[in-house]
Amino acid sequence: MGLLIAVPMTTSAMATVESQTRNELARFMGVFQQVKANYVEPVSDDALIDGAISGMLTSLDPHSGYLDVRDFANLRTQTDGEYGGLGLSVTMEDGAVKVIAPMAGTPGDRAGIKAGDYITHIDGVLIVGFELDEAVEKMRGRPGTDVRLTVVRPGRDEPMQLNLTREEIQVRPVTWEVRDNVGVLTLSTFSARAAEELRSAMVSVERSLGRRPAGWILDLRSNPGGLLDEAVNVSDLFLERGEIVSQRGRRAGDVERYSAHAGDAAGGLPVIVLIDAGSASASEIVAGALQDQHRALIMGETSFGKGSVQTVVPLSDTTALRLTTARYYTPSGRSVQEGGIVPDIRVPQISDPDYRSRPVFREADLRRHLVNETAIDNRAVEEDTNPDPRFSQTAEQVRAQGIEDFQLHYALQTVTRLANNPRLAAGMRRSAGPAGRGTPVRTNR
Repeated sequence: MGLLIAVPMTTSAMATVESQTRNELARFMGVFQQVKANYVEPVSDDALIDGAISGMLTSLDPHSGYLDVRDFANLRTQTDGEYGGLGLSVTMEDGAVKVIAPMAGTPGDRAGIKAGDYITHIDGVLIVGFELDEAVEKMRGRPGTDVRLTVVRPGRDEPMQLNLTREEIQVRPVTWEVRDNVGVLTLSTFSARAAEELRSAMVSVERSLGRRPAGWILDLRSNPGGLLDEAVNVSDLFLERGEIVSQRGRRAGDVERYSAHAGDAAGGLPVIVLIDAGSASASEIVAGALQDQHRALIMGETSFGKGSVQTVVPLSDTTALRLTTARYYTPSGRSVQEGGIVPDIRVPQISDPDYRSRPVFREADLRRHLVNETAIDNRAVEEDTNPDPRFSQTAEQVRAQGIEDFQLHYALQTVTRLANNPRLAAGMRRSAGPAGRGTPVRTNR
């Protein structure tokens, strides 16, 4: 009886939804026809439809969007190839181009551009009000050519005029070095083969030393994210077992879990992960997994707070949708959306002279960002009531000691202490949880 009653109710509800959809589509077609007939200049059907699709997606959240021919090609370049440009990850905020993070070692990074800076002019042309892809296209160009940027930094009275030379930005995500008997691995983006290159870098460190290092530092600062599968693979390099991340869609049963496989490429040695406000998305998956599994100390500053997964849905060979399809959660069930990953040890970058005056820019500052369903306010967690006395030093005092990167310096000292205290280091090697199953490739940028 109950089932028989439910069927007509469901059918009726579906009919109501379909009727509402038809009414809304009729409204859309009315606007479409008015524009076609009366706009001051002729407009093609393609342009109107592209604009409608783009507007539909950008009304959802900051990370969903329509990828036209140029955007789709740019996305493929970011994950697979190389391009001529400045190495800046940017977003649009209230019509202005805002820097999320510069890629380490690129022209933008060397020029001193920081997360939270606004780019207002390119070659003297005001770009406020431009589409984001138009601004990006202006910054890109043939390697060796010059570009002039006007950069506004909150906290500074005058804008900065920066002359940069475009370079070939190779999406080579990993660099490595040995510092004080410690392997320092810098991962700048989670592009294709990032985990494979990270493993190769670890082998190179060991070969250069002729043995294993005292410990490892994984530097994810200013890493804006990339491919979800690569975040899982990078985490798996340091874990023996247990869950890495889960993603949950709109339906209660739409849950996918990723788990680690046996084999710790770091050999159980101490690991520190460096993060900052520019560490987003895939970076937060790695930091959250290693933190929850007690495999690494997370050090630096609270991360960006992007806890959503985007799926690229091709519409044709040259166009696609980038659609937010899920939220991700760390092994303990935490969502980093809005709040980010809070480091185990907060270490400010006091070697940066603008550190204290530059406002922090995170996911929660973006318009239409997804709300953290757990509604936890992490701002109080960031308050350090007992700061290390060394954190009160000025940039000049730090550099007078020969320290160019205070966070890295602090991490190196900590790894050394852990290496000399096996009992402390052993506490970082606990990893728990049942094995899980693999899932399809998603982007998490």
